[in-house]
Amino acid sequence: MKPSAHPLSRRQLLGTALSGAAVLWNETRLHAADADPRVRGPFPILSTPFTESGAVDYAVLANQARFVDWGGCPGMIWPQSGDSVDLLTMEEKLRGMEVLAETSRSFKTSALCLGVQGKDTAEMLVYARHAEKLAPAAIISRPPDSGRTEEDLRQYWRALAEVAQRPVIFQTTGGVAYKGPVPSVKLMIELAKEFSHFGYIKEEAAPIIARTRELCAAKPVIRRVFSARGAHGWLFESHLGTEGLITERAVYADVLTRLWQLMDSGKDADTVRDIHAKLLLLFNLGQHLPGGDLRGFQLHLWKKRGVFKNMISRQYGPGRSIPDKPIFTELALTPDEIAEIDFRFEALSPYLKPNPPRFDAANQ
Repeated sequence: MKPSAHPLSRRQLLGTALSGAAVLWNETRLHAADADPRVRGPFPILSTPFTESGAVDYAVLANQARFVDWGGCPGMIWPQSGDSVDLLTMEEKLRGMEVLAETSRSFKTSALCLGVQGKDTAEMLVYARHAEKLAPAAIISRPPDSGRTEEDLRQYWRALAEVAQRPVIFQTTGGVAYKGPVPSVKLMIELAKEFSHFGYIKEEAAPIIARTRELCAAKPVIRRVFSARGAHGWLFESHLGTEGLITERAVYADVLTRLWQLMDSGKDADTVRDIHAKLLLLFNLGQHLPGGDLRGFQLHLWKKRGVFKNMISRQYGPGRSIPDKPIFTELALTPDEIAEIDFRFEALSPYLKPNPPRFDAANQ
């Protein structure tokens, strides 16, 4: 092979390599800038409050949103938990979105994210168009109940992309009626490349750790990865690259904010471990007390913190079916169960924000 007439010197080779690295670095910065800075950190899902008659209590829903904003969380989400997505009527969800959009106008900290999903594409688009009129900071969407293949998911979210004008978070699991596949990391990367407002992921599908690693490795095309699953794996997953939390833990808004700020700063590892351990000590009660892990005993804490007026919830029918008419019950806790909740909540006292808001009867 004939040698080059002008071989590059070591300095020129180094300069070329550095130039290439600079281009790559600038491209990475450009892609990273596409991630909306508001969509980061803990975005707890609001728990739907109900009146004594089982109707949605919109006044308390608004006060709950105010509480989360007071707690300092970067954002909040509704409707997104299974019960609020499956057990509320379309009219109730659309009305709740309107109430929260109006309430959020006075927020000092929190960005509003609205949930848009449905049994099929047509239903999802009703919510998406309504959300767009209300102009939240972001929207979140889980797979459609009718989805059976990954192609179904691709077309469903492509239809959403045509309507949405703001960051879209994908939830990687569906509801109780969903029988389709988990959206692959490959599909989420594909859609993130195709649409600049995609690429935000709430990862809660198995194998969670492996998928979290793969998604975080795909940044900056994947713009943000959020932990989920009730915050049980949040600490480990944050070390892998997640940048926030999405789960129904809004009653701990001030504590989640404190923990996130420390995690994000990389400072005070002892306090990070202490807060997360004490949260998990509380969350463990979901395995022992009635009502489940996410709503359940947290309803007592909502009352304790002055936001909820009761512990009423809507329920699924037999076999997790969606009943034709609402089924609602009030959680009953024994004195010793309440004492145990309070005992464990007390451990969080050093991390609770002082002077919580008071919601009097006029606000309720």
